[in-house]
Amino acid sequence: MIVKRPRLVFSALRGNSGKTFVTVGVGACLRGKGKFISSFKKGPDYIDAAWLETATGHPCYNLDLFLMGRAGLLSSFSTRVQHADGALVEGNRGLYDGMDREGSYSTAELAKLLRAPVILVVDCSMATRTVAAMILGCQHFDPEVAIKGIILNRIGGTRHESIVRSAIEDHCGVPVLGAVPRIKGGIFPERHMGLVPPREHPDAGWMVEEAARIVERHVDVNQLWEIAREAPAVDFGELDREKEERYVRPSIKPKIGFIRDSAFWFYYPDNLQILEKMGASLVECSALTDRELPQVNALYIGGGFPESHAASLAANTSFRKSLREAVEAGLPVYAECGGLMYLGKDLLVEEKTFPMTGIFPLSFILDRTPHAHGYTILEVDSPNLYFPTGEILHGHEFHYSYIPRWNEESFDLVFNVRRGQGIHGGRDGLLYKNVLATYSHLHAAGAKRWGRALLEQAVYYQNKSSLGPALTMSESPVVTTAQRSFLPGHMGLT
Repeated sequence: MIVKRPRLVFSALRGNSGKTFVTVGVGACLRGKGKFISSFKKGPDYIDAAWLETATGHPCYNLDLFLMGRAGLLSSFSTRVQHADGALVEGNRGLYDGMDREGSYSTAELAKLLRAPVILVVDCSMATRTVAAMILGCQHFDPEVAIKGIILNRIGGTRHESIVRSAIEDHCGVPVLGAVPRIKGGIFPERHMGLVPPREHPDAGWMVEEAARIVERHVDVNQLWEIAREAPAVDFGELDREKEERYVRPSIKPKIGFIRDSAFWFYYPDNLQILEKMGASLVECSALTDRELPQVNALYIGGGFPESHAASLAANTSFRKSLREAVEAGLPVYAECGGLMYLGKDLLVEEKTFPMTGIFPLSFILDRTPHAHGYTILEVDSPNLYFPTGEILHGHEFHYSYIPRWNEESFDLVFNVRRGQGIHGGRDGLLYKNVLATYSHLHAAGAKRWGRALLEQAVYYQNKSSLGPALTMSESPVVTTAQRSFLPGHMGLT
């Protein structure tokens, strides 16, 4: 597959340099010019991606070599850009920062893979000529990375800009495409896990418009677009050689619910779309406003900020009760991070205790500092509904919560944590009946069995329930319901 679309990667010398602000502003500017921009966030981040989606008016997709693998990443990118006018990719952290000393999975490696020009956003606070020295170092560190432009950020005035601009253009031979002044207090508010999400801020639309106005005034967006258009055609021929995935396609679509509201909205768009592609009908619901769980054949609960909405979640007693009853009746549920917390007994936030669904008799406490932050490697070593034993999963965890009291004999944990923290004692993956809940977020492009398994369990539950007629499968799934010998009887399956 050959991809020839304008594209740019925005990166920086370090985190918190303003690349989200600039990328959002550029994306909103191009949207205002009538461009259909496909946006991407490098890494596992959900919040920056939400701001990019708000700016461009289209879903923002994550690109993460660790979570997705090379083929999965290229497939997602090429699929999303083929109908777009161009692509903007926001990097994470510094240009060469990765998960190890070799910079594995860095923004630089992603830019080389996509053959995309790199625009460096540089925080110029309390620096002048040294900025040029750092840029020169980036250029020489890996000459294969195509650094094609610089945007200066947090400029103190015209003299400051003049010195930095001339030093870069004299020593680095790369154009300065803009100089954004220092903005007192910033535009986008922050809290414990980064930026405040747009869905929780009433002025999100205004903030994006303001970012666009500032970028339009101080950055040469037309020249940026010309650089994007100069990106060479890239041959993703390996995708053409990949064997076509064979999906489970039920004759009647099972209903897979997912909770999406201000408390739970950490979903990779690829994860939801793969479920639809495999034949599911997605049913969106809210744990904050819906009176009860809708009739579904399986439920997916993503992460989010249950701690910020603990009082409202607790107050919706009818929804919590309906979910608990559905679980006891055998509803398959897959939950991640915030979803895991919601399935607990209660949540302690700032010395106040809020009841949750009580599916797991566990209390969660929100701390002031992170208890885990980074990539995870999970080995499936116990029977469960979703993954065969021996499977290795790549995920990501970021949470401030923890479980203060733990009874080893009361819970089944199905993952051995090879990298990361997990739930307790190097273990993750809480199991109860047909529920599997974990602190790790998975991406469907890397954890390929996840989507197929969730659909399979939805079909199985539909066949056993009175929600509708029995379903037949037009293709054999990877793990069929007839091959459930790896599932223990205590999961509620007969």
